[in-house]
Amino acid sequence: MSAARQPSPTVRDKAATAAEPTPKARTPRARKPAAPQGLAPAPALDAGERARLLEGRHHDPHAVLGARPELGGVSFRALRPYAKSVTVIADGLRAELHDDGDGLFSGVLPLPEVPEYRLLVGYDGDEIEVHDPYRFLPALGELDLHLIGEGRHEELWTALGSRVMEHQGVTGTRFTVWAPNAQGVRVTGDFSYWDAGAYPMRSLGSTGVWELFLPGIGEGTLYKYDITRPDGGHTVRADPMARRAEVPPATASIVTDSHHTWQDAEWMAARGARPAHLAPMSIYEVHLASWRPGLSYRELAEQLPAYVRELGFTHVELMPVAEHPFGGSWGYQVTGYYAPTSRMGTPDDFRFLVDALHRAGIGVIVDWVPAHFPRDEWALAEFDGRPLYEHHDPRRAAHPDWGTLEFDYGRKEVRNFLVANAVYWCEEFHIDGLRVDAVASMLYLDYSRDEGQWVPNEHGGRENWDAVALLQEMNATVYRRCPGVVTIAEESTAWEGVTRPTDAGGLGFGLKWNMGWMHDTLRYMAKEPVHRKYHHHDMTFGMIYAYSENYVLPISHDEVVHGKRALVSKMPGDWWQQRASHRAYLGFMWAHPGKQLLFMGQEFAQGAEWSEERGPDWWLVDPGYSAAGDHRGVRDLVRDLNHTYTATPALWERDTVPEGFAWVEADATDDNVFAFLRYAQDGSPLLAVSNFCPVVRHGYRIGVPEQVAQWHEVLNTDSEAYGGSGVRHLQPMRPEPVPAQGRPVSLRLTLPPMATIWLRP
Repeated sequence: MSAARQPSPTVRDKAATAAEPTPKARTPRARKPAAPQGLAPAPALDAGERARLLEGRHHDPHAVLGARPELGGVSFRALRPYAKSVTVIADGLRAELHDDGDGLFSGVLPLPEVPEYRLLVGYDGDEIEVHDPYRFLPALGELDLHLIGEGRHEELWTALGSRVMEHQGVTGTRFTVWAPNAQGVRVTGDFSYWDAGAYPMRSLGSTGVWELFLPGIGEGTLYKYDITRPDGGHTVRADPMARRAEVPPATASIVTDSHHTWQDAEWMAARGARPAHLAPMSIYEVHLASWRPGLSYRELAEQLPAYVRELGFTHVELMPVAEHPFGGSWGYQVTGYYAPTSRMGTPDDFRFLVDALHRAGIGVIVDWVPAHFPRDEWALAEFDGRPLYEHHDPRRAAHPDWGTLEFDYGRKEVRNFLVANAVYWCEEFHIDGLRVDAVASMLYLDYSRDEGQWVPNEHGGRENWDAVALLQEMNATVYRRCPGVVTIAEESTAWEGVTRPTDAGGLGFGLKWNMGWMHDTLRYMAKEPVHRKYHHHDMTFGMIYAYSENYVLPISHDEVVHGKRALVSKMPGDWWQQRASHRAYLGFMWAHPGKQLLFMGQEFAQGAEWSEERGPDWWLVDPGYSAAGDHRGVRDLVRDLNHTYTATPALWERDTVPEGFAWVEADATDDNVFAFLRYAQDGSPLLAVSNFCPVVRHGYRIGVPEQVAQWHEVLNTDSEAYGGSGVRHLQPMRPEPVPAQGRPVSLRLTLPPMATIWLRP
């Protein structure tokens, strides 16, 4: 939270009321009372140590605060800024400590050992009884510290950040943060009215981890870390490991715990039965905040699963849901990697949405952004006063395209932060897939950089081998720990082995976005039909490399923004031809090898570009709109494409092997016609024929397998129900002994204008 926006005491969670308030308006009194009867003065703090403690530069405040045996008794020392008095209370004991000034109180009691004690802290007209945070042992175990030090803590979120727990019989919150360059770290929040002075943290050795257990602090508490930089200055930061954050533009972290009871056991048990590349996968890409603007996660859970299920998509892909300060980044500039954005509710509310999608039979993929992070001064950039999460070399740290910073993938703790984060989303939120954003920008040191702006690797090349190692470790770890999860790379180059297993030298992804196919086919579709013959092989070129990787065919949000126009608006001609081309293209795409992805709004041929401020133009399918039937027809086609696709193993069972596909007609450039066969594992075929010309082609010969005695049309994008002209094959068709396209038998078809038809035995 910025200094300009500090909460009033009333926003504190009830669970935090046991913590001591230290109002900023109060100042320590100047006078120092005499020590109470029976209380001897405590040894004075060394001036340097006192200064380090009060200035937030002390690495071990527990060594000077709290209670410990001394010669002649037990010494007590407390740091309570703005308090009038501090009294030690135990069984049969009540002793007011001496006021040492600057909020320090101390004394020595003639006791044989340290008792179970509490502190009674007095302010003007008020006294609060609290546990002393500095009487507790570290609440983080040696194994956790060892794994953090090794960069191998696969459940890092259980060790770092804030966690409600019981420690030494007392309920409170453990705060832990990695800040190896800091001179000191203090936790501050609404429990201290954002005054950092009272709660310095201790360093836990060479790991760079700082820790403090605060008794009485509970869920809903707002907090940040006050970090003393190497230069002695202070910076106040949100928790990099926070699992919940304030609603932007506020920036504080929030103590949270999960109470969600999952109801998707059946889904989780079954999802790994078939690898993703051998299963049907039809993905609906969604920007949650704008799908239906204003809906919360729980309200989305009432509407989104039903809509996606009706349309027959097998998965939703959610644009980044991790916390981000600027909505216009669509979530791709992340500041809270472990926190679902609070814009739509709590982390448990997001779990509720995922649960609802699973119970509707829909998988959930989320966009994951390990390529870069923003420079906001309250977040990750120079977190502890020096480059920490980003590379120390500015040429490696600065991302040239987005004004952001790139992670230092070679640093083991940073790599651990990212690998554990991928696991976190899969395990804590039951996510079924991670689509990794901007992989190409990670893989190449010279990505978007001119000569002199980048540093070659140790072999003189342009490959970022640290990023390669990070991606391999992430994929290997996720696949080992999370059965049924698929990882998907948005990788726009020809990097070899993106979907090859890591043990064979690949990056280890399950699927890869086929950006080349998308660009080629959209370029073809944007041409007037009379000119398409000159670009015919834009539609066929993708099959040359179709089996080099396991592919997803993406018509994503990136293709319908920034002047690129919506999918239907890319098509030439009048409104009828645009819709017809849109439908024909979708029919071609759904039949083509590869999984398919469609961004929201394109399922009903939205004509305007997407805007995160307003979302899809749902009014286009409102019955009160005069042309609603045109848009509902396209939506009905998408529904039927999905249901037919899922029910037809030939369209997905052999997606990644050449035996699953055969061209029938790939060279009919003058006709704008394409035809191909898809084969299931048992050999059963589906025939797809596309006519991207606005004329009906009568008696068009298409060669087919001899062993099939009869074919019938199972889908036709020219159907009147979809807004087409209704040129159909209503009766089954028998092959004739007329050779065509090198096959001895053929079907004599009537190809509808600007349409794709599917036929099967």
